[in-house]
Amino acid sequence: MKRYYNHIKIIALIVLVGFLFAFSSVRNAERKISEPIVKFLGEENLFVTHATVSKLLIVNQETVTNKPKEIIDLNDLESALNSNPMIKQAQVYINVDGQLTAEINQKKPIARVATNASYYIDDDGTYMPLSTNYSARVPLVTGFVEKNNLYNLAVVARKVQADEFLKNNVVEIHQNENKSIDLRFRKDDFTIQLGSLKNLDKKINNLKAFYQKAMRDSTLNKYSVVNLRFDKQVICTKK
Repeated sequence: MKRYYNHIKIIALIVLVGFLFAFSSVRNAERKISEPIVKFLGEENLFVTHATVSKLLIVNQETVTNKPKEIIDLNDLESALNSNPMIKQAQVYINVDGQLTAEINQKKPIARVATNASYYIDDDGTYMPLSTNYSARVPLVTGFVEKNNLYNLAVVARKVQADEFLKNNVVEIHQNENKSIDLRFRKDDFTIQLGSLKNLDKKINNLKAFYQKAMRDSTLNKYSVVNLRFDKQVICTKK
């Protein structure tokens, strides 16, 4: 008799758990989405605004607010956000209370192309449009630039961003027709010829050594060209 009683208790427990699970699932599915929370990760320079993100959080041409959780496709919302050329990566999730959160990682510009077209180069070395909301303070890119071939310029721009000396001084990155690179400094009236990207770190170290010595000698304003294209020497052309 005791054995049957134990079986009955187990069956009753299973039924209770099943009922509670079904009840919870129905309540959860019927829960409405509250006003979405938009979180911008990293820097707060808003190339993409909260309003822009809200417009992208659309289900059947309507806002997701007050929609049942069961009809929300998070993958579709993430795809809509990631289609924005200012957004590097977006993640959308809903908690048990029906709170929808969109976490936005914006693209980071490292240079601004200023030729017959104007746009940014981001830290992944790809195209990024200008924003009407914020203008980044980054070096200008001039010369022969192809939107689908930004590799050399991105490499140099990343070096400028990562190096305090270059970041404080470089205002222009110029690409010649043969893909060689020249730099212009903010306060100095000479052209720095980097040439190709070969031995780039060594060339930058040579530039720093030259600059420090020329500052000590007060000769920076005497040169029109600083040529770093050769490995073991810096060749300067006087005005």
